[in-house]
Amino acid sequence: MLLLRAATCDKLLWRGLADDACRFLAGTDYKTEKYVLTKNRKVGVVHRLLHLGILCYIIGWVFIVKKGYQDSDSDPHSSVITKLKGSSVTKDLQEYQQRLWDVGDFVKPSQGENVLFLVTNFIATLRQVLGLCPESPLIVDGRCGEDLDCTPGEHVVNGNGVKTGRCISLNSTHSTCEIYSWCPVENESLIRKIPLNEAENFTLFIKNSVYFRKFQFSGANTLKTSDDTYFKSCRYDPVSSPYCPVFTIKNIITRTKNSFEELSLLGGVVRIDIEWKCNLDQAKVCIPQYSFGLQDKNNNFRTATYYWDKERCENRDLLKLYGIRFEISVTGEARRFSIVPTAVSLGTGCAFLGSATLLCDLILLYLDSKASFYWDCKYEEAKPPKGQQAEQPTINNDETSTNND
Repeated sequence: MLLLRAATCDKLLWRGLADDACRFLAGTDYKTEKYVLTKNRKVGVVHRLLHLGILCYIIGWVFIVKKGYQDSDSDPHSSVITKLKGSSVTKDLQEYQQRLWDVGDFVKPSQGENVLFLVTNFIATLRQVLGLCPESPLIVDGRCGEDLDCTPGEHVVNGNGVKTGRCISLNSTHSTCEIYSWCPVENESLIRKIPLNEAENFTLFIKNSVYFRKFQFSGANTLKTSDDTYFKSCRYDPVSSPYCPVFTIKNIITRTKNSFEELSLLGGVVRIDIEWKCNLDQAKVCIPQYSFGLQDKNNNFRTATYYWDKERCENRDLLKLYGIRFEISVTGEARRFSIVPTAVSLGTGCAFLGSATLLCDLILLYLDSKASFYWDCKYEEAKPPKGQQAEQPTINNDETSTNND
């Protein structure tokens, strides 16, 4: 029964569309809206619920949560300057001498911007000279059983030099190819078991400024003060010191839910996010929010220092540095009231309210049990009274017969 009624309504709809097309081409009809008051409780409840839901969406989500009455700028121009302070004393593993590590040794590059590397451990290979020596047994391609396994002139894959063709026995279990390289080669077993744990007390100063071009607004995460000692003694706290961007390394690692002791051995990558959320309608100043996260573990690189000895022979000291790489990213969004997004949000809301009426009309005309009745009530052809209709021309029978004769 429902399918038959729907088919009938479809026929009426297509017939109505065809009639409208013909009238449009003829240019003699005008179609206007007709409002029909229906006593249908179910459709009335659906209509009110749709309006209520749309109003809650517009007021609650569009205007309160998403701030649909504000214009936004989410592409700030930013600059970052970092400074790390601290020093430590260690004893060299080979020379058993004390060595002072300061900012020039700890930080790579020495003047960091949005990326800096803090050394927490190292492997030192001192007084290397160019010559012949056996490859490290940790290099798989450098291992051998006889001279035939060491092809002369062949580079050692992931190794330290070029094979000479000789296989050298290191002990009863290991033999490696002789290579031309900086000798002696690096020994991984010389990694410090006690890293540079003093670095956890170092301080990292992050100076950041942003500029939102659309609103001509600029902000900085530092406090404008005439006290030169302020940044030397303050530490960041979101409540008491929000404008003191000075962090201890231990505090940063703790915020990533890791321990400095674990990362200091083999290093890692730590992400520092600075987020600016500026509502310029409420305040003319803006305070950034900081968040920290661990990106990766085991981070290292090598650096070498070259010099000449007394015999005028070139030497170098090779350091394999393990440490924590800090990557600083800056994001932000500034918002301010504007009539254009407000009008767009209101217009969208009005369109949604109109769609609720359209949906209820479709329910009445196609899904209700009295769909044909509502169809006849909604679509009606208005005809003028008979007395006001244009008189049709009449034909005089006498004149016609005379003319025929």
